[in-house]
Amino acid sequence: MADVDGQVHRGHKTTKAGRGSREKKKAKNDKKNGNLKDRHNPRAFSVANIVRTQRNVQRNSDRAQKKEYVPLKDRRASSATESPPSLVAVVGPPGVGKSTLIRSLVKIYSNHNLTNPTGPITVCTSKQKRITLLECPNTPTAMLDVAKTADLVLLCVDAKFGFEMESFEFLNMMQTHGFPKVMGVFTHLDQFKTMKNLRKTKKLLKHRFWTEIYDGAKMFYFSGCVNGKYLKHEVKQLTLLLSRVKYRPLVWRNTHPYVVVDRHEDITHPSKIEEDEKCERSVAFYGYVRGTNLKEGMKVHLIGVGDYSMSEVNALPDPCPVVDKDKEQKTLVNKDTKLYAPLSNVGAVQFDKDAVYIDIGRANYTKKENLDLPKKEGENEDDGSDGESSSSSEEEDIDMDAPAGLLKSLQDVKEGVDQKMKYSSLRLFKGSKAVKASEDDEEDGQATDKDQKRRPVDDAFELANSFRRRFDGGDVEQENSGSDSDSSDDDSSDDDDSASDDDSRNSDAEEEDEEGEAGYSDDESGSDSEDEEMEEEEEKQTWKTNIAQQAAKNYLRRDRSITNLQQLVYGESTLTNSNLVSDEEENDLGNDDDEGSDDEFFTLRNKSKQTSSDSSRGEAGQSVINDIQLGEMDSSRKMPSGAPGIAFGVEAWLEEGENCLIESIRDKFVTGNWGGNGDGEEGRAEEFDDFEDLEAGEKYGPNGEVLEDSDDDEDEATAGMSDAQLREFNAKKKAAQKTGFDDDYDESKKGNVGKPGDEQAENEYVEALKREKEARLKRNEEEFGIDGESSRLRFEGFRQGIYCRVRIDGIPAEFIDSFDPTMPLVIGGLTPQETERGLVRCRFKKHRWHKKILKCNDPLVFSIGWRRFQSIPVFSTEDQNGRYRYLKYTPEHMHCQATFYGPQAPPNTGILAIQRLTGNIPGFRISATGVVLELDASSKVVKKLKLVGTPTKIYKTTAFISGMFNSDLEVSRFEGASIRTVSGLRGQVKKSLREGQPGSFRATFEDKILLSDIVFCRTWVPVEIKQYYNPVTSLLCKSGAEGWRAMKPKAQLHVETETPIEVNPDSIYKPIERKERTFNKLRVPKSVESNLPFKSKHKDDTKRKTKSYASKRAVVMDAEEKKKYTFVQAVNTIRNEKKAKRRVKNAERRDAKAKEQAKSDERLDAARKARKRAQHRSDGKVEAARERKRIRG
Repeated sequence: MADVDGQVHRGHKTTKAGRGSREKKKAKNDKKNGNLKDRHNPRAFSVANIVRTQRNVQRNSDRAQKKEYVPLKDRRASSATESPPSLVAVVGPPGVGKSTLIRSLVKIYSNHNLTNPTGPITVCTSKQKRITLLECPNTPTAMLDVAKTADLVLLCVDAKFGFEMESFEFLNMMQTHGFPKVMGVFTHLDQFKTMKNLRKTKKLLKHRFWTEIYDGAKMFYFSGCVNGKYLKHEVKQLTLLLSRVKYRPLVWRNTHPYVVVDRHEDITHPSKIEEDEKCERSVAFYGYVRGTNLKEGMKVHLIGVGDYSMSEVNALPDPCPVVDKDKEQKTLVNKDTKLYAPLSNVGAVQFDKDAVYIDIGRANYTKKENLDLPKKEGENEDDGSDGESSSSSEEEDIDMDAPAGLLKSLQDVKEGVDQKMKYSSLRLFKGSKAVKASEDDEEDGQATDKDQKRRPVDDAFELANSFRRRFDGGDVEQENSGSDSDSSDDDSSDDDDSASDDDSRNSDAEEEDEEGEAGYSDDESGSDSEDEEMEEEEEKQTWKTNIAQQAAKNYLRRDRSITNLQQLVYGESTLTNSNLVSDEEENDLGNDDDEGSDDEFFTLRNKSKQTSSDSSRGEAGQSVINDIQLGEMDSSRKMPSGAPGIAFGVEAWLEEGENCLIESIRDKFVTGNWGGNGDGEEGRAEEFDDFEDLEAGEKYGPNGEVLEDSDDDEDEATAGMSDAQLREFNAKKKAAQKTGFDDDYDESKKGNVGKPGDEQAENEYVEALKREKEARLKRNEEEFGIDGESSRLRFEGFRQGIYCRVRIDGIPAEFIDSFDPTMPLVIGGLTPQETERGLVRCRFKKHRWHKKILKCNDPLVFSIGWRRFQSIPVFSTEDQNGRYRYLKYTPEHMHCQATFYGPQAPPNTGILAIQRLTGNIPGFRISATGVVLELDASSKVVKKLKLVGTPTKIYKTTAFISGMFNSDLEVSRFEGASIRTVSGLRGQVKKSLREGQPGSFRATFEDKILLSDIVFCRTWVPVEIKQYYNPVTSLLCKSGAEGWRAMKPKAQLHVETETPIEVNPDSIYKPIERKERTFNKLRVPKSVESNLPFKSKHKDDTKRKTKSYASKRAVVMDAEEKKKYTFVQAVNTIRNEKKAKRRVKNAERRDAKAKEQAKSDERLDAARKARKRAQHRSDGKVEAARERKRIRG
């Protein structure tokens, strides 16, 4: 054995002696001689314990079966940039530190100090993640809204005080409406004096918290505050887990869209408010779309207000976007940190549908002319051009594109927009007269002769051409450096004037038309007094500077970014930039443009420039074919005639001959000659190109032959590509091949399921289905990307994560007047089924912590889905025969059925019932919980009714009954019904009687009844469900749910009005007094008794008149018996004497012990009273503190 250096080492010796060596030698010899037996013991590899093995196999199969599930689509997990910010709700009773926790988190994330956190606060936590912090007020309505929308709940608990009732109420609300992630935050730990009490309290709190949530729920301990915020390292532990938490998909949120409103705005016309202050308002709500897609025309429920239809939905820029992926950065620097809290007075930029509002706050920039700067030598103060030069130099220093330049221009505005509109002017086209708002309609209609001759088409061409020249050629000032003197005029002009000035500077002076020169010269010279005044007023409007250049860039950027469906279907339009006619080329066309139609907006440029009037008829037709451009945008329009090579008339289509226009395209149609035109196969190959079947992926030649892909095609496709483009092409090709392989593999796996017991085949089949579903979802996402964002929003709706603006009309004015920014505002989408009302049957159970049982027909406030409303439930229970029997009260510890009238909800939707939303209610406020079972238009609840009657005549098994019915018609309806007596005899209704009391009938029984028997008939009558629906409009009252008027139960009305309860005398339970009935003795005849056996005969002894012998005889004792009797009496006397003495001693001993016990009891009672007094004093303090908190909250 040699190592790396080549040195040979001594190897291990093989075994040559011993039992192993001997067995090997023997096996080798037997194998050589052919005597080796192949022994295989089947029991050596069998199972040791069959029962245990069966259990293991069953357990493994059960575990594998549990893994096979239909995965619920998590609509949040598509992309971090597309998903909305996670809603983190901070919940807890008053005084536990909710606001302090939000301020600490905002400080960690954005380094911003919030004084009063109000409403939703959105912050960027990392480069690809955002969260929205929301503080939950201590009201039932707010806690219900937060439980329905929160993705993560931070449950704040005062560790010194312990868990309070509000925390358990909120946990029950979350359990009903879908349980999100919950983390515990325990505060006020610095108030514990000893570490022993702190550890003991932590253990108790953890045990209780894990009991309510689940074992292992995350908990955070905050010891104290520094400068109004929690300790930094403790808050960072919480932020670390917030960045890693994964949210579970909830069914209700995965099937319903909703918007947590960040802010809202009243956009009602002021004139309507002036006419009627209480008129219905139009309100715009802003927020992120969450859940599913929000589609236009969908009905929504504004929680706390009512159901409405969305009048308009628009997508807006994200006010708090995540960091762009294209930027190469590894950390989130401070300048990129985002914070959006509109209700907390944070953020100076607000985006609207058509405007952006900037609040400059206290920012103010001082002008140079107001600064006391030392002047240079030789500077003439009296020079008239000094002001112009200073203003021009100041304008040169200010970069209007920078934020500082925009703010400087904003602070110079002295007047409002409505005042400026009075003297504002607008120039539609270059060379046209500026229209002033103060001029009359007659003056607006006047124009110069030159302006009338000039067509709007020329101005439109000029404007569009200038836009494209700016975008393609760069800045105008870089192209024409000699036009720097005109920059000051551009800054003071309006939008259209600046655009026309830019066009005039880009074009040469010789090629401009007279109208353009006149318009430009008027603006420069200021010969017209009106134009001078207009320019003086426009110079004040510095906010309009450079708007034309920005508008041109924005126009071309939008034009190139928006995908046009018409171009994808019909191809690129031939009316491109090369077909537009500018001012320079317009003069080359002659004066025929003036004679054209004014309806024309663009003209085509003649590419060939080869027209001859003395050419032949065929050559002219061929030239027309070559010159005419049949684009999608201009092929169906009438072109102006007169210009050579541009006229588009009917003459070319009316020509006849072999080389005419119609004959050249005849063979392109079905009626043409497809067999050949004399040019042979080569001509047909040129005429009909290759055809590719996009669905099958095959290519066909001109004669229908199938063409195979070759490397030449790939070389032609990759010819002229750069390295980056070539890599992208290869990546796409590789992805296509991998997709095809996966599809074939999945199909083979789905086709080969195998035997039912084949576990591997079943797992492969499930995995293939999952991959197919993921690929289908990916194809759907990519398909909408072809049509552009606008088409995707139109067909697919507004996806989750889009910041949208929802306008709702018809909202009451009380919503604006009584808006509370601390209350959450949620817009929930409704399905068509949920907009209808009907009877809802649910499984219902009174909460075990609620003090009283619930009574039927007492109003309850239900929370189902997005809605909160008050209705009247009817309780019932289902019997074995399927009958829903009416219940007057809810059972104590079991479920029952509840039926009420209200908006329909899908089955398995959680229900939560609260008896009262207003007032300080001691104890647990949640009355009951349940789940929706079914929806129906009619009720199946029935109530038991007993019809009672008395017999009037009895004939053996037949009796006449009266008092049960009121008429013969009722009797005829109940013929054949079963009846029963109190003693248990069964019977049946037969016929009505003509005589006697109306409603009397004849009945038969299984035995003879008595006149004292009571006959009753058991019937079932349907119970009517009261159609009462009262939505909880808590946001329309200034005091919230306290101002909402609800129906009160009868018991509450009796207490409030101090009205005594009406007592029905028949309903009072009275002691039952029944007369004891005496029955005669049973007399058996002697003839019958004599034939009976002895054990059945009567054995009563008769009373003797004389005494018997045994009672009359006397007992006489002899001497020996008397001696024994006397001895026994003496012994008993001695024993009785000892017992008497012992009894006296015990009595004395008990008296002494009682005295000692009384003294010790007196001492113990005194100590017990002192201890109870201290305990009651501490309990009173705790109860007073809770009462103060309840009053404050």
